[in-house]
Amino acid sequence: MCGILGIFNIVGRYEHVRKLATTLSRRLRHRGPDACGVYIYEVEPGVWNIICHERLSICDLSDNGKQPFLLQKQDLKPVAFAANGEIYNYQEIRKKYENKYPLQGTSDCEIIGALYSEFGGKEMWNHLEGMFGVIIYDPNTNEFFASRDHVGVIPLYWGVGKHGEVYVTSELKAIDDQCVELSILLPGHYLDKNKTPTQWYQPLWHDEEYFPNNQIDYKELREQLTQAVYEQLQGDAPFGLFISGGVDSSIVAAITVRLVQEGKIDIKKRGMDKVHSFCIGLKGSPDIESSQKVAEYLGTEHHAFIYTPEEGIDAIPDVIYHTETYNNTTIRASTPMYILARKIKALGIKYCLTGEGADELFGGYLYFHKAPNAEEFHRECVRKVKDLYKYDLLRANKSTMAWGLEVRPPFLHKSFVEYAMSIDPNDKMPRNFPKNIEKYILRAAFDDKSKPYLPSEILWRQKEQFSDGVGYLWRDSITAYCETVISDKDFSDREIIYEINTPRNKEQFWYRQCFEHHFPSKEAALTVPYALSIACSTEKALEWCESFKKNTDESGRAVLGIHQQSEQLKGTFNDGESAAKTVKN
Repeated sequence: MCGILGIFNIVGRYEHVRKLATTLSRRLRHRGPDACGVYIYEVEPGVWNIICHERLSICDLSDNGKQPFLLQKQDLKPVAFAANGEIYNYQEIRKKYENKYPLQGTSDCEIIGALYSEFGGKEMWNHLEGMFGVIIYDPNTNEFFASRDHVGVIPLYWGVGKHGEVYVTSELKAIDDQCVELSILLPGHYLDKNKTPTQWYQPLWHDEEYFPNNQIDYKELREQLTQAVYEQLQGDAPFGLFISGGVDSSIVAAITVRLVQEGKIDIKKRGMDKVHSFCIGLKGSPDIESSQKVAEYLGTEHHAFIYTPEEGIDAIPDVIYHTETYNNTTIRASTPMYILARKIKALGIKYCLTGEGADELFGGYLYFHKAPNAEEFHRECVRKVKDLYKYDLLRANKSTMAWGLEVRPPFLHKSFVEYAMSIDPNDKMPRNFPKNIEKYILRAAFDDKSKPYLPSEILWRQKEQFSDGVGYLWRDSITAYCETVISDKDFSDREIIYEINTPRNKEQFWYRQCFEHHFPSKEAALTVPYALSIACSTEKALEWCESFKKNTDESGRAVLGIHQQSEQLKGTFNDGESAAKTVKN
C-alpha cells in the first residue's frame, strides 16, 4: 500500500509546480516510506499534469516495482499510472497480456497499464480483484482517470483548485489547503476530466429491489473464504495477523495457519520462521485474554501489547490527524489500532490480515438481533457494506498506514462480498437458530468437529466491538477526560462554534477541536459522517426499537438485553454524557 497524488491542468513554471507537487506528496510519506517517484508532463506551454507516488514495497521489492509506472506501446507516448493497494488477480492478468505489453517487473500493480490499453479508463475496473486507488494519465489523449475499489478499502479524495486544476490523492491532508471544492471519491467509482464521478461497480446486491434467496451451504462458505484469504496472502514481504480474539479475525488467522501448514503459503521465502499474531488492549481486557487463547491454539508467535487509558488519550490528537475524522466510533477504535501498528512495524512486518467486513456482510453487530424481518435485515446489511468506507475501512487503513503498515480484509474480497450478499438473509438472522447468536452461519461453517479450526469458546464468543473489546474502561475514560477539558460554557456555544455537524456531547466537541486544528475548512468537515447510531447501526436501524432512539451510543453495551454487560450499565448511555459522570463519581 502506498500514497498517491495527481494534479491535472495546473498552470505555472516547471520549478514551481514540481516543488508544489513534491511538497504535497511528502505529506503522504508515512504511507510509503520506502521510495518516491514523480512524473510530470507538459500538456501545453506552462500547463502541467503530474503524478506522484510514495512507495510501501510489498510485491516486487526491486526498483522494477517503483512508481509511477510508464507503459510504452508501439510508437505512442508512454501512459503513466500509479496505484495504492493490492491487485490479487494480477498473475492471471499478467499471463494473459505479458507477451503483448512490456512488463518490466513482477509488481501486482504493473498490470494496470495493460488493462488500460485493452479496455480503456472506463471499462477496465471490473477486471480487477483487489483493493486499490489508481491514477492514470494518457498523454496521447490528454485524459486522466482516477478510480477506487468496489467497497472503498483504499481511501481516495479529489478536489478542484482556485484556478480549476484537479487534485486526486490518498489522504485529505495532501490537498485540503489547495482546494476550493473537495469530495470523497466514492467506492466503485472512477473520475475523469469531466469532473463527474461515474459508478463502475454495480453488483446485483446494489439493486434495492433485489432480495437474495441462496440457501446456506456451509462447505461453500468455508471454501469461498479460504480462497479469499489465500489470494490476499500474496506478496514478497513478511506478514502478520491481527487477532482480537473475536470470531472474525480468529477465523482468518485459523485459515492462514492452515494454509501455511499445508504448504500452500511459503513463509520461508518472506524471511519468516513462524506466523506472527498481534493484539492490543487495556490490562485485563477481553481481547487480550481471548487472543492469547487463539494464538496458543494455532501456534502463532503472539505479541500482546498493553496500553493505558492515559497513553491512548495522549495519542488521540495524532490519531485524528491521520484518520482525518471526528467520528466517535472511528476514533475510539482507531487509537489502539494506531498504537499497535507502530509496534508491529517496528518488528519488520509489512502487512497484516484482519477481520473487517464480516459484521456488515452477516449482520454481526448486536443490534441486528432486533431486526424486524429478513427484508429489513438485508437492507441494513446493504447499508452497512456501502458505508464501510466511512468508518471501519477508514480506521483500518489510515490508523495503520500512519506507520507504513498495510491491512488486508479477506472478508471484503470482491468475489466473497458478492457471494455473502447472495445468501438468503433468513439464514443470517440470529433468532432463526437455536443458539440465537449473531453470525451463526459463519461460525457453523468453521465448526469442524474432526479437525477444529478454533476452540469452541472462541468460535461461539459473543460479538465484542473493537473499541469495547480492548477494555470497557477505554470508552469510559475518554468521556470522563472530555468532561475535564471542555468547559460547560464552550459546550453551550457549540452551535455557534460548529454550525456544521454540531457536536452532541463533549467527546465529540474535543474530537472536533482536534480535527479543525489540522483541517479548518468547511469542505473538510463535510467529508466526515455524522449520524445517530446505536452499537454502530445506521440511523435507519434506530427505527427498529424504541429503546434505540433513547440510548444512542456506539458501544455494543448500549444494546440492552443483548450484550452480556448491558444490564449492569443500564442508564449510563446518553451520547456519552452520563457515562462520563459515572466515571467521575
